[in-house]
Amino acid sequence: MDKQTQAIIKSFEDTLSGQPWFGRAVYEILGEADESKVHTKPNGTEHSMIDLLWHMNTWAEFALGSLEKRSADEMKAIEANDWREIDPKTHTWKKGLEQLKATHNKIIEILKQKTDDSFLGDVVPLRKFNFRYMLNGLIQHNIYHLGQVAYVKKILS
Repeated sequence: MDKQTQAIIKSFEDTLSGQPWFGRAVYEILGEADESKVHTKPNGTEHSMIDLLWHMNTWAEFALGSLEKRSADEMKAIEANDWREIDPKTHTWKKGLEQLKATHNKIIEILKQKTDDSFLGDVVPLRKFNFRYMLNGLIQHNIYHLGQVAYVKKILS
Protein backbone atom coordinates (compact mmCIF):
# COMPACT_ATOMS: atom_id res chain seq x y z
CA MET A 1 0.00 0.00 0.00
CA ASP A 2 1.33 3.41 -0.95
CA LYS A 3 1.32 6.62 1.05
CA GLN A 4 -1.80 8.24 -0.42
CA THR A 5 -3.99 5.24 0.40
CA GLN A 6 -2.48 5.09 3.90
CA ALA A 7 -3.24 8.79 4.39
CA ILE A 8 -6.86 8.30 3.29
CA ILE A 9 -7.28 5.36 5.68
CA LYS A 10 -5.81 7.44 8.52
CA SER A 11 -8.17 10.31 7.71
CA PHE A 12 -11.16 7.96 7.81
CA GLU A 13 -10.02 6.44 11.10
CA ASP A 14 -9.21 9.80 12.70
CA THR A 15 -12.47 11.48 11.70
CA LEU A 16 -14.72 8.50 12.41
CA SER A 17 -13.40 7.23 15.72
CA GLY A 18 -10.06 8.85 16.51
CA GLN A 19 -9.00 12.30 17.60
CA PRO A 20 -9.64 14.56 14.60
CA TRP A 21 -8.31 18.08 14.39
CA PHE A 22 -11.82 19.58 14.13
CA GLY A 23 -13.01 18.28 17.51
CA ARG A 24 -14.76 15.08 18.53
CA ALA A 25 -15.08 12.11 16.20
CA VAL A 26 -18.11 11.26 14.07
CA TYR A 27 -19.12 8.11 15.96
CA GLU A 28 -18.72 9.79 19.34
CA ILE A 29 -21.04 12.68 18.49
CA LEU A 30 -23.58 10.52 16.65
CA GLY A 31 -23.55 8.07 19.54
CA GLU A 32 -24.72 10.80 21.92
CA ALA A 33 -27.90 11.63 20.00
CA ASP A 34 -31.12 11.48 22.00
CA GLU A 35 -33.16 8.98 20.00
CA SER A 36 -36.39 10.61 21.14
CA LYS A 37 -35.33 13.77 19.25
CA VAL A 38 -33.64 12.45 16.09
CA HIS A 39 -36.81 12.78 13.97
CA THR A 40 -37.42 16.42 14.98
CA LYS A 41 -36.95 18.93 12.17
CA PRO A 42 -35.82 22.33 13.43
CA ASN A 43 -38.36 24.97 12.42
CA GLY A 44 -40.42 22.09 11.01
CA THR A 45 -38.65 22.25 7.66
CA GLU A 46 -34.91 21.58 7.97
CA HIS A 47 -33.40 18.12 7.94
CA SER A 48 -33.67 16.11 11.12
CA MET A 49 -30.68 14.29 12.57
CA ILE A 50 -32.03 11.02 11.21
CA ASP A 51 -32.40 12.51 7.72
CA LEU A 52 -28.74 13.52 7.87
CA LEU A 53 -27.58 10.14 9.16
CA TRP A 54 -29.32 8.19 6.41
CA HIS A 55 -28.05 10.68 3.82
CA MET A 56 -24.53 10.02 5.10
CA ASN A 57 -25.24 6.30 4.73
CA THR A 58 -26.27 6.74 1.11
CA TRP A 59 -22.96 8.28 0.09
CA ALA A 60 -20.87 5.88 2.16
CA GLU A 61 -22.71 3.03 0.43
CA PHE A 62 -22.12 4.70 -2.94
CA ALA A 63 -18.39 4.89 -2.25
CA LEU A 64 -18.33 1.27 -1.09
CA GLY A 65 -20.29 0.14 -4.15
CA SER A 66 -17.89 2.02 -6.40
CA LEU A 67 -14.89 0.34 -4.77
CA GLU A 68 -16.62 -3.05 -5.07
CA LYS A 69 -17.40 -2.35 -8.74
CA ARG A 70 -21.12 -2.99 -8.36
CA SER A 71 -23.32 -2.81 -11.44
CA ALA A 72 -24.66 0.48 -12.80
CA ASP A 73 -28.18 -0.55 -11.79
CA GLU A 74 -27.09 -1.23 -8.20
CA MET A 75 -25.30 2.11 -8.04
CA LYS A 76 -28.32 3.98 -9.40
CA ALA A 77 -30.49 2.24 -6.79
CA ILE A 78 -28.15 3.39 -4.03
CA GLU A 79 -28.20 6.95 -5.31
CA ALA A 80 -32.01 6.88 -5.56
CA ASN A 81 -32.09 6.44 -1.76
CA ASP A 82 -30.54 9.84 -1.19
CA TRP A 83 -32.72 11.99 1.06
CA ARG A 84 -35.15 9.08 1.30
CA GLU A 85 -38.44 9.23 3.12
CA ILE A 86 -37.63 8.11 6.65
CA ASP A 87 -39.82 5.32 7.99
CA PRO A 88 -39.36 5.38 11.79
CA LYS A 89 -39.91 1.61 11.98
CA THR A 90 -37.27 0.83 9.35
CA HIS A 91 -34.85 3.74 9.61
CA THR A 92 -33.95 3.77 13.27
CA TRP A 93 -31.04 5.75 14.67
CA LYS A 94 -29.37 2.60 15.99
CA LYS A 95 -29.67 0.81 12.65
CA GLY A 96 -28.44 3.86 10.77
CA LEU A 97 -25.41 4.26 13.00
CA GLU A 98 -24.61 0.55 12.78
CA GLN A 99 -24.87 0.72 8.98
CA LEU A 100 -22.62 3.79 8.84
CA LYS A 101 -19.97 1.99 10.89
CA ALA A 102 -20.24 -1.27 8.92
CA THR A 103 -20.03 0.48 5.56
CA HIS A 104 -17.00 2.53 6.57
CA ASN A 105 -15.32 -0.57 8.03
CA LYS A 106 -15.75 -2.28 4.66
CA ILE A 107 -14.36 0.75 2.82
CA ILE A 108 -11.30 0.77 5.08
CA GLU A 109 -10.78 -2.97 4.68
CA ILE A 110 -10.88 -2.66 0.89
CA LEU A 111 -8.39 0.21 1.04
CA LYS A 112 -6.07 -1.84 3.27
CA GLN A 113 -6.03 -4.57 0.61
CA LYS A 114 -4.81 -2.19 -2.10
CA THR A 115 -1.17 -2.78 -2.96
CA ASP A 116 -0.53 0.63 -4.51
CA ASP A 117 -2.10 4.03 -5.09
CA SER A 118 -2.71 3.64 -8.82
CA PHE A 119 -6.45 2.93 -8.39
CA LEU A 120 -6.89 6.41 -6.87
CA GLY A 121 -6.50 7.93 -10.34
CA ASP A 122 -9.14 5.67 -11.89
CA VAL A 123 -12.44 7.32 -12.76
CA VAL A 124 -15.37 6.29 -10.56
CA PRO A 125 -18.04 4.55 -12.65
CA LEU A 126 -21.01 6.81 -13.46
CA ARG A 127 -18.96 9.88 -12.48
CA LYS A 128 -16.36 12.22 -13.97
CA PHE A 129 -14.04 12.19 -10.94
CA ASN A 130 -11.52 9.70 -9.64
CA PHE A 131 -11.38 7.54 -6.51
CA ARG A 132 -9.00 9.93 -4.73
CA TYR A 133 -11.54 12.74 -5.10
CA MET A 134 -14.46 10.51 -4.05
CA LEU A 135 -12.77 9.10 -0.94
CA ASN A 136 -11.50 12.46 0.26
CA GLY A 137 -14.92 13.88 -0.57
CA LEU A 138 -16.63 11.23 1.58
CA ILE A 139 -14.42 12.20 4.52
CA GLN A 140 -15.36 15.87 4.00
CA HIS A 141 -19.03 14.93 3.55
CA ASN A 142 -19.02 13.11 6.88
CA ILE A 143 -17.49 16.10 8.66
CA TYR A 144 -19.90 18.55 7.02
CA HIS A 145 -23.00 16.61 7.99
CA LEU A 146 -21.61 15.82 11.44
CA GLY A 147 -21.52 19.57 12.01
CA GLN A 148 -25.16 19.80 11.02
CA VAL A 149 -26.12 16.93 13.33
CA ALA A 150 -24.18 18.51 16.21
CA TYR A 151 -25.92 21.83 15.60
CA VAL A 152 -29.40 20.30 15.46
CA LYS A 153 -28.58 18.24 18.55
CA LYS A 154 -27.60 21.42 20.39
CA ILE A 155 -30.72 23.31 19.27
CA LEU A 156 -32.94 20.49 20.54
CA SER A 157 -31.22 20.03 23.90
